[in-house]
Amino acid sequence: MRYTFLLLCLILLAACSTPEETKTAPVQTSDQSTWSEVRTTNQPTARHEAAFVAVGDKAYLLGGRGIKPVDIYDPATRTWTVGDTSPIEIHHFQPVVYNEEIYLMGAMTGGYPGETPLPEIHIYSPAKNEWRTGATIPEGRRRGGAGAVLHDGLIYLVCGIQDGHRGGHVPWLDAYNPATDEWTQLPDAPRSRDHFQAVAHGNKLYATAGRTTVAATNPFANTIGEVDVYDITTQQWSTLPDTLPTHRAGNAAFCLDDELLILGGESTAHEVAHNEVEALDLTTGTWSAHPPLSRGRHGTGVVNLQGQLIMASGCGNRGGAPELADVISMAVNR
Repeated sequence: MRYTFLLLCLILLAACSTPEETKTAPVQTSDQSTWSEVRTTNQPTARHEAAFVAVGDKAYLLGGRGIKPVDIYDPATRTWTVGDTSPIEIHHFQPVVYNEEIYLMGAMTGGYPGETPLPEIHIYSPAKNEWRTGATIPEGRRRGGAGAVLHDGLIYLVCGIQDGHRGGHVPWLDAYNPATDEWTQLPDAPRSRDHFQAVAHGNKLYATAGRTTVAATNPFANTIGEVDVYDITTQQWSTLPDTLPTHRAGNAAFCLDDELLILGGESTAHEVAHNEVEALDLTTGTWSAHPPLSRGRHGTGVVNLQGQLIMASGCGNRGGAPELADVISMAVNR
């Protein structure tokens, strides 16, 4: 009987086991720590479709729907202070830091779904804690929801949408020289996209994620997986063979060493905002999964200060609510 019982147990164990050939390969992950909420002494103004960017040893939360003040975060003390209020409603933009000032361009103003592109660049000076109006954007090249990056003294404005959330998606690429106030039209990208962030690495610009927004059908649809790359030296675009694993828009993008990180976002996949963090190795062109955000969000940015990746604010679901006022971070050993 004892041997019969042991034989039956072995048979049951074999029946419950998954054959090796049917097992799913594990997702490649990084060796980073995990994201967690930061306990701060106070909170910023809740907002989304805004920007979070570092200047010096502090981070600045700017813009968003409605007219809001600049909120300034000191990671050393985990304290927020209130800065100057923006002169106009500014949202759906990617900030650029030039000469220790924050440039807001490729932005929208007004209410959903017919927001209009802002005709001028708006500039915030952390040193003076004040706003000023910068250069006028050429009338035929104005759009919002565009990517914006600084490279070798030029600000590159990538793609965008001309008519709020209704349409007018463009593949445009422009270079603005803030020292001379000159605009240069460059070759169009392989495809239009909006609600994304661009990055620069080496001598190349990367346009990843985003969508072509059409509010009349589904504003969260039409997400884009292709990674389009612009070579500044040759002035030519190409598209990488591997696509973004989790398609989404409204995400943050950040270059950490030789990796392009895509963080958070929104899509038709689920109501809750995405918490995925996926990284493109810019030397091999392959994607990997990083630790997910402790709370998903879209419509904000990420900074790297004091050995921490830090995100603040944003929206916890796709669409406009709930607006968040928290801070989350993850240590990076680089």
